[in-house]
Amino acid sequence: MMNVLIVGSGGREHAFTWKASQSNLVGKIFIAPGNAGTSIEPKAENIDISSSDIDALVTFSKKENIDLVIVGPEDPLVNGITDELKKVGIKCFGPESMGAQLEGSKDFAKAFMKRHNIPTAGYESFTNADEAKKYIQENKLPKVIKADGLAAGKGVVIIEDYEIAFETIDEFISEKKYGDASRKIIIEDFLVGQELSYIVMVNGTEYLPLATSQDHKTIQEGDVGLNTGGMGAYSPVPFVNDELDTIIKEEVIEPTVRGLSEDGIPFRGFLYAGLMIDSSLNPKVLEYNCRFGDPETQPIMLRLKSDLIDMIHACFSGDIGNYEIEWDKRSAMGVVMSSEGYPESYETGKEISGLDGLISKNDIKVFHSGTSLDSEKVLTNGGRVLCVTALGDDLSQSNERAYTAVEKLDWDGKYYRKDIGFRVMK
Repeated sequence: MMNVLIVGSGGREHAFTWKASQSNLVGKIFIAPGNAGTSIEPKAENIDISSSDIDALVTFSKKENIDLVIVGPEDPLVNGITDELKKVGIKCFGPESMGAQLEGSKDFAKAFMKRHNIPTAGYESFTNADEAKKYIQENKLPKVIKADGLAAGKGVVIIEDYEIAFETIDEFISEKKYGDASRKIIIEDFLVGQELSYIVMVNGTEYLPLATSQDHKTIQEGDVGLNTGGMGAYSPVPFVNDELDTIIKEEVIEPTVRGLSEDGIPFRGFLYAGLMIDSSLNPKVLEYNCRFGDPETQPIMLRLKSDLIDMIHACFSGDIGNYEIEWDKRSAMGVVMSSEGYPESYETGKEISGLDGLISKNDIKVFHSGTSLDSEKVLTNGGRVLCVTALGDDLSQSNERAYTAVEKLDWDGKYYRKDIGFRVMK
């Protein structure tokens, strides 16, 4: 029986914990640091170590004879947790720091795509605010300004106004709104179409596609407002037919895994391609992530019938490309409930009511993100608090079930979008 350590504290990590606890291969699951939801799953125990404290995580893994580490968030991967665990002979599912640069630096990712002829938006990169403003003045809007480094999904601004563009450039480069992450910025062409999250498990040049999903990144209904880490997601995506699936594999996924190999970059872990699909079914890469998306993990894990730990084991043994994966054919939808004020300032420590009534509901699972326990009370402890996820025969039914459950949950200052899935449910 394996001892597993899951690194992270969000909804993605709760979904991994819930799924891993169902595996016959697993004896004990530790989550660092976890949340109120992870602490009540079978076989699971939260440990008080930050996901960014790589030294402490390695020390803990050695002490507790951890057989497998699964890393949820991007920061520890970019900062080399896999490299450090590899040195002490512990398996870590997630790329080494070199491969994690696909997410850690937008400039690195863009240069990689250009080198390997992977379709993406045209772009320029800047470290000088005046040069960036000059470029904006010489080009038509809209454009997209992105912080080069990690900004928790928030360092992206769609620019439709020159004044806002100049303010954003100053905030990012001169005022370092996101610290070192925004010392360099990318200005890229604005793409139109439907967004798609296409996630695969990779072991070198072998890969296994997972279920498709679509998330809603902005805070307000109609996909407008500030960018967040994600306000809801559903799976599968109905417009992805066999033809489009083949195009994505041939034009994006295969050149990516081949390119990593050609560049001498080892990659084992989840590879996430955030795509824009235009009206002619042409995909372009908006971004790469070197880990599973959040909130996409929640509906995808709810649909996954195969053993997640066995799948990861197949990635290490070198046979992931032929893995026979099994999915629930139903649709799953996850609605994120957040603290009022997110993604900017918000209050925490609010008591959540209504959770007990949803614990034993079939086809509904409430995944915790920003929560903590205070004796028997579950309190809000973050911007994104819960992801209420439901299965249904189609998107309409999963939508109805998820929102019915959302209405049973309450705290002072809760917020959620009421239109998750609207793009394909019109």
